[in-house]
Amino acid sequence: MIELRSAADLALMRRAGMIAAQVVDELKAMIAPGVATVELNRVAEAKIRSLGGRPGFLGLYGFPASVCVSINNEVVHGLPGKRTLVAGDIASVDIGVVYDGYCADTAFTAPVGEVSEQARHLLEVTERALRDAIAVCRAGGHLGDIGAAVQRRAEGAGLSVVRDYGGHGIGRRMHEEPWIANFGLPGTGVVLEAGMTLALEPMINVGGSEVRVVPEQGWQVIVTADGSLSAHFEHTVAITGRGPLVLTAKDA
Repeated sequence: MIELRSAADLALMRRAGMIAAQVVDELKAMIAPGVATVELNRVAEAKIRSLGGRPGFLGLYGFPASVCVSINNEVVHGLPGKRTLVAGDIASVDIGVVYDGYCADTAFTAPVGEVSEQARHLLEVTERALRDAIAVCRAGGHLGDIGAAVQRRAEGAGLSVVRDYGGHGIGRRMHEEPWIANFGLPGTGVVLEAGMTLALEPMINVGGSEVRVVPEQGWQVIVTADGSLSAHFEHTVAITGRGPLVLTAKDA
């Protein structure tokens, strides 16, 4: 069942989203060669708590950290730890926040120092794919419009979309219905309604779309099957009668 949110619900989700957006700003400024991924996690957790929220990922399904940090060929669910960032890496950071019982979810991928042209292209296309997905989040549209927008942007740029993982509904729980594929046909699937709140998250690979699971410290990290680079951008979006409202963007 897809739940519709009231104006009061959206106000609390917006507050959670603003906390997440401030964490994004802080972590983006930190990402540089030599920074330990565990330090990104420490700063994120402290920032979330200082702003009155709590980390939405800590303990979720047994996840042992407050943010996911995925590097290079890691698609999602990377564990922060002793690893340090190296010049030329790309680092994806996924952040979940809960505020007064309501959730927000956002992610970004950033270059670590100077990166290859291939990596820059991947980051640019993936971020554009997220903007394309947001643009079609309008009442009366369809869930398939979102996946089609991501797929069109990625494949048009010579890249591939991850098909085994995607976005999701969000609200009082971090993961709710519906599942949101990053591929699809326009005009198909669930009809979008005002009050829906969706976490849109394009995951795009330089190589093939296939992924595999790598066990790590009792967790499961998702990596590209062919070892190619992967990028991940995400926003929490509310569908309103006036169009999409990005709850995790400071300028929404």
